[in-house]
Amino acid sequence: MRLHWAELGVSTAKPPLVLLHGLNDCYRTWRQLGPRLAGDRRVLMPDLPGHGLSARPDASYELRWYAHVMARWLEAAGVEHADLVGHSLGGGVAQMMLLECPERIRRLVLVSSGGLGRQIAVSLRLASIPFVVERLGQPFMGPCTRLAVKLTGDVLSNEDTARLCAINAQSGSARAFARTVRDIVDWRGQRRTFFQRAHELSTLPPIAVFWGERDTVIPISHAEALAKAVDGVRVTRFEACGHYPHHEKPDAFVAALRDFLDSTDVRPARLRREVSGRAGACRNADAPANLVPLQNCR
Repeated sequence: MRLHWAELGVSTAKPPLVLLHGLNDCYRTWRQLGPRLAGDRRVLMPDLPGHGLSARPDASYELRWYAHVMARWLEAAGVEHADLVGHSLGGGVAQMMLLECPERIRRLVLVSSGGLGRQIAVSLRLASIPFVVERLGQPFMGPCTRLAVKLTGDVLSNEDTARLCAINAQSGSARAFARTVRDIVDWRGQRRTFFQRAHELSTLPPIAVFWGERDTVIPISHAEALAKAVDGVRVTRFEACGHYPHHEKPDAFVAALRDFLDSTDVRPARLRREVSGRAGACRNADAPANLVPLQNCR
């Protein structure tokens, strides 16, 4: 499949920084941050498969499929060791990449991340109804994108909203969206959580969690729950922010991100023993997904 990404900066002594966007979003979500972060390191902003300018194959779009594809993309992009930031769905993909390619992740930042608890917006629970969006939703992907932007705080400019609507109106977007949601959400809430497979991780990188206090998509209580279950997690709360703190408070976001990435006194996170025991009982024994090879395309 063809994967698109934007790249800024040059390789330095600091590890590259990889920024993963959320559901129905694209690389442009980082356009305010990318130039600020690229002064002293290489910054890569990929479009997840099924999103942005990347291909929309007839694939499973399961979370572990995303993680495998992005691990292969890191190889193709020549990224051996990186700091990884994931927003919303991108945070869920980043967590699964801890299983897929742990040796490549130096530090992990989860921004309003999926996969840390059950609660999620009712609209996404409704979107998980089997086959409705996949078979009937394509003509509505553009208008629904505009509505979703408005409902989550109207944080994009008119130009960015128009571009994102046009991108999501491309053929195959409804299929990618529907299959992604169906894998991670059902009518009760999120189906995939970090704690289901945490027992499979022998080590964890240093982890930071960034969250808007007014997030109506995924509650900030998920950040607090992770901090209680995993020692060493750094939580940064953004006041008067919703689901997109990198849009709503870009200056504060960049400052907090730089502080975490450049700090010399952070330690690897550590899953508490009692949580590890409970996670083992929730093991997901599904078989590995079938995958297609990647090309090194920008």
